[in-house]
Amino acid sequence: GALTIGVVTRPFSFEGTPRARAAETGIEKLKEHVDTLIVIPNDRLLDIVDKRASLQQSFRTADDVLRQGIQGISEVITVPGLINLDFADVRTIMSGMGMAMMGTGVGHGEHRAVEAAQKAVASPLLDDASIDGAKGVLINFTGGPDLGLHEVEEAARIVQEAAHEDANIIFGAVIDEKMKDEMRITVIATGFGRAESKEEHVPEALPAAAEREKVVVNFSRKEENREIPAFIRSEKSSEIQERIAKTVRARLPRNLAAEDEYDIPTFLRKQAD
Repeated sequence: GALTIGVVTRPFSFEGTPRARAAETGIEKLKEHVDTLIVIPNDRLLDIVDKRASLQQSFRTADDVLRQGIQGISEVITVPGLINLDFADVRTIMSGMGMAMMGTGVGHGEHRAVEAAQKAVASPLLDDASIDGAKGVLINFTGGPDLGLHEVEEAARIVQEAAHEDANIIFGAVIDEKMKDEMRITVIATGFGRAESKEEHVPEALPAAAEREKVVVNFSRKEENREIPAFIRSEKSSEIQERIAKTVRARLPRNLAAEDEYDIPTFLRKQAD
């Protein structure tokens, strides 16, 4: 029953196809065991890492990106704010929602709200994803004491217009006394493509069950062949019921069958008789 969120990275392209294929296989398997999965490609680090940065520094940046993703989600829950977001809000947006994107943007000056919102929905660290079509969106605004209602509304509208028209949007606001003339926006968007429900999967085990002499009856009308006349389908149904009745009576001890005859459903007794 725990909410499970995965944050992973894809290998660099120069690491080769086999490694990329193995990573893709791992991601597909991981999807089955998490509510939401955020994927960050290492190739995108090339867009934010200085060209003079060492290999060691670059990989530290990759680790830091993962840290920011996890910390961003946890702080939404744990850091008290003017408008609080709690675990229930995060669960609403992320539970069973499949792939997700997460972006953070910081804006300064007069147009800080618009700048931060645009950066958040167009993060260079996203895995070829955009907020377009997201059905669940969580927005957290962080700013100084001068954080205004109108600029919050302006930034939220940018995110709203980019998401699905029927998206469930939850927002929170945190006042940080240390922030001067700047605003930070964290956006978590989900619901791009939900994984198929495990309950809808029906294993193909009917032949094996028949070999073990188990009687399997499908009462679903969806499986009926409508090209077969109704009276023939009804006749087949009667044959199956008769087989069930005979099987039940044959497996009961004689004295038990006589004494507990009425424990057998009426329609089965009639078929047996």
